[in-house]
Amino acid sequence: MQARGLIIAAPASGSGKTTITLSLLTLLKQNGVVVSSAKIGPDYIDPAFHQAATGRPCFNLDSWAMRPETLRGLLAAAAEDSALTIIEGVMGLFDGAEPGPGGATGSTADLARLFDLPIVLVMNVKGQAATAGAVLAGLAHYRPGVRIAGVVFNNVGGPVHRRILAQAAEEVGIPALGFLPRIAALAMPERHLGLKQAGEIADIGAFLAAAAAAIAPHVDLDRLTALAAPIASGSAPAALGIPPLGQRIAVAQDIAFAFAYPAQLGTWRRQGAALSFFSPLADEAPDAAADAVFLPGGYPELHAGRLAANDRYQAGLRDAAARGAAVYGECGGYMVLGESLTDAAGVAHPMAGLLPVATSFAKPKLHLGYRHAHLMEAGPLGVRGAGFAGHEFHYATVEREAGDAALFQAKDARGQELAAMGRRRGRVMGSFLHLISPA
Repeated sequence: MQARGLIIAAPASGSGKTTITLSLLTLLKQNGVVVSSAKIGPDYIDPAFHQAATGRPCFNLDSWAMRPETLRGLLAAAAEDSALTIIEGVMGLFDGAEPGPGGATGSTADLARLFDLPIVLVMNVKGQAATAGAVLAGLAHYRPGVRIAGVVFNNVGGPVHRRILAQAAEEVGIPALGFLPRIAALAMPERHLGLKQAGEIADIGAFLAAAAAAIAPHVDLDRLTALAAPIASGSAPAALGIPPLGQRIAVAQDIAFAFAYPAQLGTWRRQGAALSFFSPLADEAPDAAADAVFLPGGYPELHAGRLAANDRYQAGLRDAAARGAAVYGECGGYMVLGESLTDAAGVAHPMAGLLPVATSFAKPKLHLGYRHAHLMEAGPLGVRGAGFAGHEFHYATVEREAGDAALFQAKDARGQELAAMGRRRGRVMGSFLHLISPA
């Protein structure tokens, strides 16, 4: 079966591409199509919704941080044994960062050109009518090699509005594939890092089914899927961001620690590591036989009191460190390895105390962007100077980072020097950086 794919993109964030992507995935699966998905950019929340809709892992494709051969391998893995792969874009179609290690900006357009895949544009046309044609024309001709094959108009007001939009698309020569009215069922719950997590929605299946039913009368699904183009084959990537921390890796996994890429865990398995999982929120300790513990990011700040009171979990982390296991935390995982975590109400909660760090959400401040990072000393993550491409996205502030044993030297996407990131103490280490790929 030849895998085929297309990209769902938008002129700007907030246009509705995530909810429409989820609705399409659900609708296609209901119609008997073997459908899979991928997500462009560094994102943990949207892919979990994709997985809920398709029943398959959703892999992230990040052209800023990943090499082209890695991207091809991940897309091929996402498309394996499926008839159609829908790839959700990031931000606006051409939006990205300063060119990364491979020269790409991480934009949806970069990936569309690399894979030569067609784009279906989602346009929020609230407060706009014929001008939508000018926006379409500009996007279609802005950069050679970026192919807008169709458009779905979102927030369409009524028959007159629809007629004007249809004419505008016809004049530009781009097929109008859907006209979605303002649909309450497409509203998704949000919080400070974006959407609430799929695992926090009590009946995610009912939510997705309602969204799919809501768009079904308003989208020409047959015309949309007919636009898909072949996906080239590729080999599974040999390595992703974090090298195997050990032979037996215990991974924290629950709604407080959900930000682990499926492709990362798959890479560890292919490299021979055995994985076990534990829930800090359920007061579970990491496997006592594990020689490594990974604490991914998530929302520990929302559960700080509960985590502080979970003695088996806390003792398990300390026992792992005491026996010499590698213990690594990213973002939320870094915060819980510290001495204290202050929640949004200003209450400080004691954490594991394995790193000399205190963090707080009492005065939230956004930290966002791609990062170049190099290890300051050899350790479980690699040799001294080993390079990584990563991403930082959080609202925590550092109240204290004691000592001078920082983990990474870092630069932003423009190559500007940043303060050293993270801390290490023996084989315990962490930072706010999510590692994506070796540099």
